[in-house]
Amino acid sequence: MRRLALEGINKRYGSTQALQDVSLSFESGQIHALLGENGAGKSTLLKVLSGLVRPDSGRVLSGGQPLHLTSPTGAIRQGIATVHQHFMLVDELTVAQNLALAGPRRHPQQLAEEYSLSLPWSTPVAELSVGERQKVEILRALAQDAWLLLLDEPTAVLTPLEVKPLFVVLRRMAAQGRGVVFVSHKLGEVMQLCDRVSVLRQGKLVSHVQSVSQTTPGELARLMVDRELDPLPLERGPVSSAPRLRLSELAVPPRLKRVDLAVHQGEIVGLAGVSGNGQRELADALAGLIPFEGSARLDGRELAAMSIRQRLEAGLAYVPEDRQTTASILDFSLCENLILRDYPRPPLARRGVLQPDAVQKRARKLLEEYCVKTSSVEAPARTLSGGNLQKLVLARELSRQPRLLVAAQPTRGVDLGATRAIHRLLLDERACGTAILLISEDLDELRTLSDRLAVMEGGRIVGIVPPDTPPEEIGLLFAGQARSSSEP
Repeated sequence: MRRLALEGINKRYGSTQALQDVSLSFESGQIHALLGENGAGKSTLLKVLSGLVRPDSGRVLSGGQPLHLTSPTGAIRQGIATVHQHFMLVDELTVAQNLALAGPRRHPQQLAEEYSLSLPWSTPVAELSVGERQKVEILRALAQDAWLLLLDEPTAVLTPLEVKPLFVVLRRMAAQGRGVVFVSHKLGEVMQLCDRVSVLRQGKLVSHVQSVSQTTPGELARLMVDRELDPLPLERGPVSSAPRLRLSELAVPPRLKRVDLAVHQGEIVGLAGVSGNGQRELADALAGLIPFEGSARLDGRELAAMSIRQRLEAGLAYVPEDRQTTASILDFSLCENLILRDYPRPPLARRGVLQPDAVQKRARKLLEEYCVKTSSVEAPARTLSGGNLQKLVLARELSRQPRLLVAAQPTRGVDLGATRAIHRLLLDERACGTAILLISEDLDELRTLSDRLAVMEGGRIVGIVPPDTPPEEIGLLFAGQARSSSEP
């Protein structure tokens, strides 16, 4: 049995204590869950193990001997491979070239078949969806043939059909004597897959459970957030008969093919499907980022005839799937990010000149209202955790009181507490009469929040079903077995 141990690990970033006296061990033959909210220290701990970050104090031991992890290459030599939450790929290179750079010890295409990770090998990474990039990351790490695999939110962008074969392979790896560190916010997956569980909170190890049979999802949630989570207000109000958004044969070749769909006032329509089936193209087309064929009407007005600014003025709000590169400007302050939509207007500006007092007043109000945790309104956006950055984006978009909200992957990689807060924001927005097109690869999220589910496969909507439709039936739609529907 191989064993990797951490003893008294500490790491500080400025005034933030990311890790505080953490002692923990990971063993071969076991799948070890690492839980905690965003900012709890999980990603920092993985970076220490992968050689990206050096601890301020403490030791990493392998077989009882000190291990000096000074680079990712050194970690790989020690048999430690990592799939990071934020991708470490070269956008200009193809999928095959990125995998070749890793110096794989096993053939990537054979692994792809084994894991059912279908990929466009000759396509540049820059042209892939977020879900496809995650698949490349997983495949690259697996090709290292490491004895310890560190997985940071590996299922965040996978559908239930994709998760099942991944779990099969992870269990096979453990049975063959490899160790897996599994970071996830999905407690159901943790209970289903993992052997042991460790919980971090504010940089400290607060609990270690030797067997998942000794705990429950509710207990793990309480350990993570240190409080009881209030239930969501899931009562559904009346839905307007007239559509707020009407799509007719909307297409973005080659991926999006003639989509017909209606979203009504006070309704959440969930768009489900395996990543890469046209969801991102649909969202970007509605936001005005790419041209489209066919028709998209917002309150009867054709979006194709509008500029991005005109779409915003017509009441469209957009939360992109990538909060770091598309939804925000990381080097801008929180104040600046919050006014990106409205900076030319009073009271934020007068005669084309920004009014700093008005900008800061609005920023403080929104940060408090949307519970964004930060030390200063002037802090760069990159200093926020994933959950707080997502709430910042939602604060900017929802504060404009939109008529239509297009939200793509709003809780991807977000912790349990922040996910609950974002779900509540979406439900409150629906109750105010906003029409919401919710795009997510988390089927549980879609089934919880949506009034109707539209399933995409091959760039088309292959079925529209109630949210209480069994996951197995929705999975058949993912696989291309269409279900007829009389309502778009």
